[in-house]
Amino acid sequence: MQTQKALEYFEKNYINFLEDLKSLVRIPSISASGFDHKNVASSAEAVSALMKESGLGNVEILAVNGGHPYTYGEWLGKKGAKTVLMYAHHDVQPTGDISKWQTKPFEPELKGDRLYGRGAADDKAGVVSTIASVASYLKSSGELPLNVKIIIEGEEEIGSENLPHLLNQYKEKLMADYIILSDTGNYDIGIPAVTTQLRGIVAIDITVSALKQPMHSGMWGGPLPDPVQALAKIIARLTDDRGKILIPGVYDDVTELSTVEKKKIQDLPWNEKLFREQACVLEDVELEHDTEHSPNEQIWFRPSLSVNAIQASSREQVSNIIVDSAWAHVGIRIVPNMDMNKVLTSLTNFLHDSAPKGLIVEIKPHTSVSWWKTDTKHAAFKAAKMAIEKGYGREPVFIGSGGSIGFVEPFTRALNDAPAILVGVEDPQTNAHSWNESLYLPDWRKCIISTIHLFAELARIKK
Repeated sequence: MQTQKALEYFEKNYINFLEDLKSLVRIPSISASGFDHKNVASSAEAVSALMKESGLGNVEILAVNGGHPYTYGEWLGKKGAKTVLMYAHHDVQPTGDISKWQTKPFEPELKGDRLYGRGAADDKAGVVSTIASVASYLKSSGELPLNVKIIIEGEEEIGSENLPHLLNQYKEKLMADYIILSDTGNYDIGIPAVTTQLRGIVAIDITVSALKQPMHSGMWGGPLPDPVQALAKIIARLTDDRGKILIPGVYDDVTELSTVEKKKIQDLPWNEKLFREQACVLEDVELEHDTEHSPNEQIWFRPSLSVNAIQASSREQVSNIIVDSAWAHVGIRIVPNMDMNKVLTSLTNFLHDSAPKGLIVEIKPHTSVSWWKTDTKHAAFKAAKMAIEKGYGREPVFIGSGGSIGFVEPFTRALNDAPAILVGVEDPQTNAHSWNESLYLPDWRKCIISTIHLFAELARIKK
């Protein structure tokens, strides 16, 4: 009866929750350096207001080590019941090239069944779905089937660098029996998923310098070393022509999948044409998968290296010069059993060893994020399966994710290996982190319905 009331309340107020999402998307809460961080604070305030409106208590904005704000709220009115900690993040990625957007990034726009805007899916959809599921219970019957704590992060998109400080400062406040994280994706539109493994990431900036200032390429070209060419040669040594990482020792700790694990991946619907369309691969460009590992295996269970940015001189102000220095941002996605400190050391040493003699190479590491993997034997995953089937009308698939979420590994460890249920509403057409990000609203609605059911299913687990 309680769950049915919550479901009815949600259906009647769906449009209001959608308007809440649109309001959040309008706030350009970019957490990266170089942007107005007052917007991240404004976003935290807006989330706080939504929490209070939902009926949550002890709502507060947590300032941690001078970083971007977290927002916290709780409902602990079910004496003797288990507690679930829910997580999402309210900060977003930069927009990239505005001219590539078909809509204004921070003016949400509906096109058919999709809501367009930066953060519409990643992860303000997760923020509002989390709050909406709680509000649907509290507004309809005044209570939840179990106790709930919600933490909404403000710096996930920059590596969650202050997460250790949050844990040190607020560990007791955040203790729970289960974790629900709303920041992952479905396998495809209409195919819900529970993510059971995440890749981690090790990232660095490399700067190659040779001159005190840019010099005329005609008057000085020849004897002067070119930092751009030097950087290009260094980067070219990182992988082979099929994308395999050439840094010694990187694959030493990577374990191959079992036959059973490979079969589970092979049983998922997949075809190359659709994959290429979803990944926005240009015609005639070949994929880098090998004969031993399918694309899904590569993305979920194998390390990969990406050069995320290169900079020397600008396109707009290009001139005939030899630049003084060249810069690149390089990241390696790591998988279970890989040691992120070992990978960082190997990457740093390889870059220094690959540099042409006489040039100055500087390496600046970024905050690393660990990989994470869980065992789905816990009863919480059966509860999730049942709840999602009720919400979507079909069973979820259990998948890996190539992405990284800094919250998961340290929090599950701090909460005594509490089962973490990772769900979300991104899909292959979402374009998270790229231009024209969008949210498929029918699946967002089903996700909220699933979460409403999930509270009830978790409450039924025998102690």
